[in-house]
Amino acid sequence: MLRSRHLPKASAARGFTLLEMLAVILLIGIAAAAVSLSVSQGLSSARVSAASGELAATLRATRAQAIVKGKEQHFDLDIRAGSYRGADGRARALPKGMQVSITSAKEDQVSPTIGRIRFFPDGSSTGGHITLQQGQRRWQVNVGWLTGAVSVVQPGKTPS
Repeated sequence: MLRSRHLPKASAARGFTLLEMLAVILLIGIAAAAVSLSVSQGLSSARVSAASGELAATLRATRAQAIVKGKEQHFDLDIRAGSYRGADGRARALPKGMQVSITSAKEDQVSPTIGRIRFFPDGSSTGGHITLQQGQRRWQVNVGWLTGAVSVVQPGKTPS
């Protein structure tokens, strides 16, 4: 006896439509943009952190030179040029696009764009603070007038 076999009907081809593929590509693009933005902000923060650390090191070296040499030394910050000089006289540039400001004693305002912090042989200073900012990232380098101690502070964090 012959039995008839039922063959399954050819079903519609299975796969992804062009619209589905475009939606997936769009989602991947959005995710890549978010990751890129996150990395960019991390790099910006790292640049500000590194610049404030280098600036603090130059301030500390200037203080040390005042103590070792037994005479007043000064640190100058040019906010227009985005550069600074310590006791060694070597100009150091801040990263491009970084905003900088200095608050120091009135007699240490060399010009409208140059501020100065002086260190004395006993280690004390005229004091002040320097603020570095790039985008939303901001760091402040503080110099105590009585001790000449230099500290770096990120707003919302404890001093280092």
